[in-house]
Amino acid sequence: MAALMLGQQVRQFSTSVIRSKLVKSPIEVYGVEGRYATALFSAASKQNKLDQVEQEMGKVSALIKKPSVSTIVMNPHVKRSIKQKTFHDALAKDKVSAITLNLINVLSDNGRLTLTGDVINAFGKMMSAHRGEVICSVTTAQPLGEVDLADLKVALKGFLQKNETIKLETKSDPSILGGMIVSIGDKYVDMSTKTKIQKLTKLIKET
Repeated sequence: MAALMLGQQVRQFSTSVIRSKLVKSPIEVYGVEGRYATALFSAASKQNKLDQVEQEMGKVSALIKKPSVSTIVMNPHVKRSIKQKTFHDALAKDKVSAITLNLINVLSDNGRLTLTGDVINAFGKMMSAHRGEVICSVTTAQPLGEVDLADLKVALKGFLQKNETIKLETKSDPSILGGMIVSIGDKYVDMSTKTKIQKLTKLIKET
């Protein structure tokens, strides 16, 4: 009986795109993970459970990082039924929504559980856009101090439109030597010392 119900859930989720019109996501994310994330966003939006599902995706993300779970669900040699049971048992305590369970079921049924993290990241981007957040990634050679970080936030606001807010992600990478690399929305600016040196080296070789 349980197996029959599980199969029905999988079919219901996987055919929902065909039987009903998808709710358009605020941004388009390409690739296989984008298609799953779009279907997830649509299903959650129709049931007014976007915030709930976002929280549940956080729980799923934490689960797949646990060795006791990842060694099973990410192993291509483990049967799909065992992977589904492992996921369901792990999520049972949290009492997640049918939307989240259906996502796990269809990913497993299609042999796509290894994409779970990518789907969650794609869904997170859609939720940020839904809230009017513009994701900005800044890479510097050394971590930014509080004053520099505050100045950077002020400068980045110039890229925003009305009702948009910055969701800033900072990271350090000593290999860029200095300067910074900024990615905001569909814009990408490389002001790193490393790139400047590479351009200068190329110019010297060409002259």
